[in-house]
Amino acid sequence: MCSCDLTTPNNRLQFVGKKVVCYVGTWAVYRPGNGRFDIEHIDPHLCTHLMYGFFGINEDATVRIIDPYLDLEENWGRGHIKRFVGLKNVSPTLKTLAAIGGWNEGSRKFSAMAASPELRKRFIYDCVSFCQRHGFDGIDLDWEYPAQRDGNPAIDKDNHADLVEEMREVFDLYGLLLTAAVASVEYSAGVSYDIPRISKSFHFLNVMVYDMHGAWDSYCGINAPLYRGPADTTPKQQQLNVNASIQYWLSQGAPAEKLVLGIPLYGRSFTLANAANSETGAATVGPGIAGQYTREPGVMGYNEFCEKLMTESWTRHWSEEQKVPYAVRNNQWLGYDDPQSIGLKVQYLLDQGLGGAMVWSLETDDFRGVCGGGKYPLMNLIRSLVNGETPSTTTQTSSMPSTSNPGDSTSTTQQPANDHPCSSGHVGFAPNPKHCNRYYMCLTEDTYFEFTCPAGTLFDPNLNVCNWADQVKCINE
Repeated sequence: MCSCDLTTPNNRLQFVGKKVVCYVGTWAVYRPGNGRFDIEHIDPHLCTHLMYGFFGINEDATVRIIDPYLDLEENWGRGHIKRFVGLKNVSPTLKTLAAIGGWNEGSRKFSAMAASPELRKRFIYDCVSFCQRHGFDGIDLDWEYPAQRDGNPAIDKDNHADLVEEMREVFDLYGLLLTAAVASVEYSAGVSYDIPRISKSFHFLNVMVYDMHGAWDSYCGINAPLYRGPADTTPKQQQLNVNASIQYWLSQGAPAEKLVLGIPLYGRSFTLANAANSETGAATVGPGIAGQYTREPGVMGYNEFCEKLMTESWTRHWSEEQKVPYAVRNNQWLGYDDPQSIGLKVQYLLDQGLGGAMVWSLETDDFRGVCGGGKYPLMNLIRSLVNGETPSTTTQTSSMPSTSNPGDSTSTTQQPANDHPCSSGHVGFAPNPKHCNRYYMCLTEDTYFEFTCPAGTLFDPNLNVCNWADQVKCINE
């Protein structure tokens, strides 16, 4: 673990060159209410690289505009591409890339293109033309996945490597970036990629270390656990965590500085078979109830969940083995990431010397600041920590640890032995000894952050949540 004191401005470590890669699901502009996300909602200062998701591939190996009305200006379109690329006028160091592929695009057309030298060449030069025409700084290749999902298991792995090597050779001539979003887990990545070859050609690789568990399972599991847990008993299950995935990529020869660690700004939810059994690994009967904005069963954006906490009572649990939280309400079970788990993940990528952090995706952070933590609370935290800075308590206040509504119990705030409760080696949440509306999140003895509860609430150390003020007996104020 890093021993730097991130709370001391004069003793900050500067992690020069770390990337903060942000994907944008542009279709979120069609979501209702507070979930509607337009180009103007993007804060271009939060990211070093912005990925426009998604474009597709045509049968003739040219780049496909999936939603012309949204992407282009012609025929009174919304002109998303022009406005997206125009964010570089606000943040001149920002790089914008066109992400081609994604889950819905599948593998078949990529496989056919990569199998033909002529089609590979056509695709590569059409990518160059596409970037020049629209002002993108490069291409993010999101073929999901070579040798899988209607791809060709016999030849895709080698053809993918050929494609990437040829793309990089041409892209260098035009000063374009070449990146990729890649499968993370060994049993998938090992099928799809010649890691030593492609690692040399990509400028960096966005490792999708999430979606480890979801409604496709018959049991509940956390979306993006940092380490394996007690329910991971089979060899395959033991691969389903961040650490195992990153160590696999490193063991296969990927340079640490080219690996960018994926962090999800959403969780995966389940409906429990028995509400009385909510331990990780408990039986489930299907996905959780869809979020109010993403409207996809089994998925819950951070913004959706933090808004739910304003009206619904959830119980937050912390997996000490996996270093991530999960929350339960009746038969609903959600594995997600919060400031505490994100802090540990950023610390992990720094300790491993990785190239930075990637998020999927901006539109599921609390980008409007509805939940009391300011706009983009998770992204502000990630950007600050990746750069070795102290998160601002004015922009990083958060009600997210409040995973239950104000309850009926009354608790007393206990005075810690000193003004620095983390110095005793405590890990987790701790009250501020002088201000009852503030609390600490202790990652290590010397790495901690201070948060402020929303107006009208105080930190309840018995529940580790921001509770209504009349439910907490404050002895300091």
